[in-house]
Amino acid sequence: ETHLENCPMRKRPVGPTGIPSCSRTQRYVSMLLTFSVTLLFGRCDADAATGASASEEAPHRRFEYKYSFKGPHLSQPDGSIPFWVHTGNAIPSADQVRITPSLRSQRGSVWTKNTVGFEHWEAEVTFRVSGRGRMGADGLAVWFTASQGLDGPVYGAADKWNGVGVFFDSFDNDGKKNNPAIIVVGNNGNLVYDHQNDGTTQALGTCLRDFRNKPYPVRAKITYYKKTLTVMINNGFTPDKDDYEFCTKVDNMIIPKEGFFGISAATGGLADDHDVLSFLLFRLTEPGQQPPPPEAEIPREEKDKYQEEFENFQQELDKKKEEFQKEHPDVQGEPIEDLFESVNDREIRQVFEGQNRIHLEIKQLHRQLAMILDEQRRYVSVITDEVAKKGTHAESGQVGSQLSAVIAHQQEVLRNLNDLKNSFHDSLKQIGSAQHQGSAVGMGTYETVQHFNDIKEHLHLVKRDVEHLVQRSAQNPAEKVMKCPELPPMPSCLSTVHFAVFVVVQSVLFFCYIMYK
Repeated sequence: ETHLENCPMRKRPVGPTGIPSCSRTQRYVSMLLTFSVTLLFGRCDADAATGASASEEAPHRRFEYKYSFKGPHLSQPDGSIPFWVHTGNAIPSADQVRITPSLRSQRGSVWTKNTVGFEHWEAEVTFRVSGRGRMGADGLAVWFTASQGLDGPVYGAADKWNGVGVFFDSFDNDGKKNNPAIIVVGNNGNLVYDHQNDGTTQALGTCLRDFRNKPYPVRAKITYYKKTLTVMINNGFTPDKDDYEFCTKVDNMIIPKEGFFGISAATGGLADDHDVLSFLLFRLTEPGQQPPPPEAEIPREEKDKYQEEFENFQQELDKKKEEFQKEHPDVQGEPIEDLFESVNDREIRQVFEGQNRIHLEIKQLHRQLAMILDEQRRYVSVITDEVAKKGTHAESGQVGSQLSAVIAHQQEVLRNLNDLKNSFHDSLKQIGSAQHQGSAVGMGTYETVQHFNDIKEHLHLVKRDVEHLVQRSAQNPAEKVMKCPELPPMPSCLSTVHFAVFVVVQSVLFFCYIMYK
């Protein structure tokens, strides 16, 4: 204010750029006012966008039991799967279908007996791919084709199919180190699959995901809705069934109106166990369209037949229960299997549960940091625009109140950054304890060490972004008017001694692993 009083409007000196030197403070005040108004309207736009997305209705999902299977009691006494047919080396059991065992040159598949004529659908596949080697082969495939490909060279199914295949490729044929991978390939019945290049020349969508030897079953959700095919993956590191990650999406995809669903797998010189625990199919109906009732699709004769079979089965089950109770009067209720777990199983489960908690915490911190970075980017863009437009003038009474509000907002952002740094420090402590626990139980495998390295690298990248953000915040014009308290120094995430110890332990474990193999 003193500077403005000493420099009247009619006697302002003009700078080298043609802008009066007395208007610098006014330009800063104008930019701060515009920044606060922009933040207000930005939040309003975000709320409006959130409300619009929430108002969109999700499609209606209806489970289709005739095109699905899951345990327990997955197979019948004669080894067949209800409503499905299996060929090749596929082995159905009570709780899963082993498409191929871990033997060389094996092929197997399962296919629906009846055609599927849904316009929109969603398939959820739960499977395990496990083997003793560092690499596996060949892979597993999920199909929707116009005809059943009971046997063939493409992951155990026929080539030149008419439809779409989602391939979980384990072996790196082209040597580009881009496997294991998930590949979506479409075919009109005339193309021959390109094995040598892992189908990359024909892929409509792909993503790199390691689905071998996971502690929990891997889940894939394949959705075909409004001519768009979307693949979501649960990586098998968490017991949460709904923790899906986006893999790939193919727009404007045309597939046959009627076809068969199938799952196939194959092994080559290397071999894995390819086990499918469940395949669940859902019919999707657009909002506003009434789906047909289930009773209208089942003939009366077929319904009476299954009802009679169910009653006979229920009567036999009751008789067996009575006989068991007579033979074992001391047993109350159903017999419990696997009541106790071993020490190794309990320690391994605790290690993976700790990794899961760390993973969820890092996700939450990443979202918080993204929100703060978005606000800072909007702030910089507004200031840049105002400098280009050379600003506007504002009344002195409004300047003080708006300026104090903006500075308070900046202080709140800095407090959030301090909380975020403390949370990252706690996360590093948890990772260190999890590493110590993993080495104590002998989990020195290459996959576990690589997983810890990925987590630590991600935390260091986020820490560097936070330091850069603090430096940018310290250079804001608002702090030139009213200075905030100085931030504490960033704590060191990893000392030299700890890093040296970690490298030595990792090298010893890796050498032991190589000698064991």
